Amino acid sequence: CDWSSDVCSSDLTTMATDTTAAKPPAFAVADDAAIAQARSILDAHTVETMAWHFHESTGCPFWLEYAKSLPFNPLTDVKGYDDLKKFPPFEDEWLRGGPVRRWVPKGLADQPAYVFETGGTTGIPKSRYNSRDFRTDYEMFSDTLPEEYFPKGANWLMLGPSGPRRLRLSIEHLAQYRGGICFCVDLDPRWVIKLIQKGWMEHLEAYKQHCIDQAITILEAGHDVRCMFTTPKLLEALALALEKKGTTIRKMGITGIFSGGTEFTPQWTRFAVEELLDGAYMTPTYGNTLMGLAASRPVIPADGYTIAYYAPQPRAVIEVVDFDDRDALVPYGGTGRVRLTTLTKETFIPGFLERDEGERERPYVKYPWDGISGVRPFRELAATTTVGVY
Repeated sequence: CDWSSDVCSSDLTTMATDTTAAKPPAFAVADDAAIAQARSILDAHTVETMAWHFHESTGCPFWLEYAKSLPFNPLTDVKGYDDLKKFPPFEDEWLRGGPVRRWVPKGLADQPAYVFETGGTTGIPKSRYNSRDFRTDYEMFSDTLPEEYFPKGANWLMLGPSGPRRLRLSIEHLAQYRGGICFCVDLDPRWVIKLIQKGWMEHLEAYKQHCIDQAITILEAGHDVRCMFTTPKLLEALALALEKKGTTIRKMGITGIFSGGTEFTPQWTRFAVEELLDGAYMTPTYGNTLMGLAASRPVIPADGYTIAYYAPQPRAVIEVVDFDDRDALVPYGGTGRVRLTTLTKETFIPGFLERDEGERERPYVKYPWDGISGVRPFRELAATTTVGVY
């Protein structure tokens, strides 16, 4: 996981029992008309995506070649989102190794290209070609940020991973898009994971302090930093380091914090609000290199500090599916594995089973499609998953 998304069901097989039926939601649930409209937009967007990725003049080499082995024609036989289940499961290994240009659509061949990688702790990392997707994702996310806490023109601190990840460039673009300048630390999460795996806890603590020292240096340098991205672990470490210096995150000038990572739980969020933030505003997010970025609905005490994320549909869809049947949605409130579909002009990924699991959430009035809460490592992989700075 990097930090995520979703859709509402139609013909997808849905398990019958609704585990949340007895308890009225503490948030504004989307009405049927809004849900149906969002679904119609998703169906049309899916057809447009097929027309782009599987047309000889615009598609990428990988999908144009792969289409020859399919028993159906994506250009004519995919008439809506549910028809994507005609595709065989997307294989994780297809994204490892090169040449990466096999993923570049012919229609975008003349555009500047980036490649972003996942953690890479289990061999060759998965990679995703990007041109403008990361900018689009964060411009859309920018519209969800309350200006009271994330003022336009404010400078940002990026206290998170550097290197071949889209996150660093994305936060930098977010700051620039909002009229500010982004200040970054140097942080290698692959080294963090190696330290954990080797049991070098003293070195791990020293490296964490090294990253926090960089952040404090930026905050003390008079750059008028008002906004920040960081992970829960690093946010806590920064708050405790500032406390030792007799100050707080809010007193250092930070008013808005955009944060994401697998450590985001209702318990930790309540702890952060009550003990760490000193009045600074925090918005949780979930996303990854393959999908993009999902915003959360408001985190409130009446909702048990539940952190529910909603995908940037129709560009990305996340469904919570049964552990034993990838085509069956779990009931609302039920637990299942995250299934990702990416539908942009740059990237098409149908039905990819993620390394995460969580609970299916009802459509929210602002995001009228399914959400996900309680995101955590998929149970069958959890024992072998090393959580580093996230």
